[in-house]
Amino acid sequence: MSQVLDARAAELLKLLVERYIRDGQPVGSRTLSRMAHLGLSPATIRNVMADLDEMGFVASPHTSAGRVPTTRGYRYFVDSLLSPEPLTPQEQEQIAESLLPGDRNTTDLVQAASDLLSRLTHMAGVVTVPRRNFAILRRIEFLPLSENRVLAILVVNQHEVQNRILHTDRPYGVDELERYASVLNEHFAGQDLISLRQALAQDAGETQMRLNAVLREAALMAEQALRGAEKADYVVAGSPNLLNFQELADLNRLRSLFDALDRKRDLLDLFDQCLQADGLQIFIGDESGYRVLDECSVITAPYYVGGRVAGVLGVIGPTRMAYSRIIPLVQETARALSAGLKVDG
Repeated sequence: MSQVLDARAAELLKLLVERYIRDGQPVGSRTLSRMAHLGLSPATIRNVMADLDEMGFVASPHTSAGRVPTTRGYRYFVDSLLSPEPLTPQEQEQIAESLLPGDRNTTDLVQAASDLLSRLTHMAGVVTVPRRNFAILRRIEFLPLSENRVLAILVVNQHEVQNRILHTDRPYGVDELERYASVLNEHFAGQDLISLRQALAQDAGETQMRLNAVLREAALMAEQALRGAEKADYVVAGSPNLLNFQELADLNRLRSLFDALDRKRDLLDLFDQCLQADGLQIFIGDESGYRVLDECSVITAPYYVGGRVAGVLGVIGPTRMAYSRIIPLVQETARALSAGLKVDG
C-alpha cells in the first residue's frame, strides 16, 4: 500500500514535479514558495520538502540545493496527482488521418503508428506487430515449386499477404494444390489463426471419408504454412530523439539503450507483460526491471483486432516526460490504430 501524503505535501510535490518536467532543473524551496498558492512561508516549505526527501519522494543532487523527483515521487504523481491534458483538435485530426486504413496493410499501419508517436512526443515510438494468433485468414493458395517445394500464399486481415516456402516429401501438381486450397478456403476462411490451427489439428486426424483424406493433406500443408507465424516483433521510430535529453546523454547508457531497441529480446519481454496486463501501463525508471531503462519511462496501451488485444504501442523517453500530455496521446493512438486494423470488414 503506497503512503498517502497530506494535501499540503501532495500539492508541493505536484508543483515540484511539474516544474522539473518543464525546466529540467532542480527546484528549490524559494521557487516553490513563489509558485504555491497555499500561503506557506519558505521555511514551512523547506520543512515539507525535507519530509518528502526523507520519505523518498524527492532527492537533492550533489550540485544543487534544489530537489528533483525520484522514481517514487513520479509514481505518486502519476497515480494520484496527474491531470491528463485533453488533446487539441489538431492532434486528434493528425492521429485520425495518419491511421486511416485506406489500402494499407497491417505492416504499413503499425509503422505509421510508430512514426506518429515519435513525431507527436519527440521521443521513441514503439508498436508491437500484431500477434498472428489474432489475424484472420481470408484466403490461402498453393503453387508448386521445384525440388519438392510449395509456395503458400496467405491473405490475412484485410490486405496483408504472407508468402511461405514449404518443403514437402514429394512433388505436388497444380490441380492437387488447387483442390487443397479450395477445401481450406471453404472450411476455414474467416477464422482467426488460433481456431484455425485447432481445427486443422482435429481434421487432420480424420480419415474415414474421401473428403477428409483431401482435407487431411490440405490441413497438414496449411499447418506447415502457419508454423512460426507467432514470432513476436516490434517497430520503433525516433530513437535519435532520445539524444536530445540531457539526462540520457551518457554515451554508454545511450549505446546500451539503442542496442536493446535493436536487439529487441528484452523489450519484447517487457511488452509481453503489457499484453498480459489490463489497459494503460506505465513503467518509471527501474520499475521495468531492465537496467537499460533505469533512466527512462515507458508508457504503453493495448490495441485491438477483432475485439481482442493484438499488441501494444507506446513511448520510451526520459523519466522527466510530460506524462499529462503523453498518456492521452498514447491512448488515442491505440484507439485509432485499433479502428484502422478492423478485420471484420
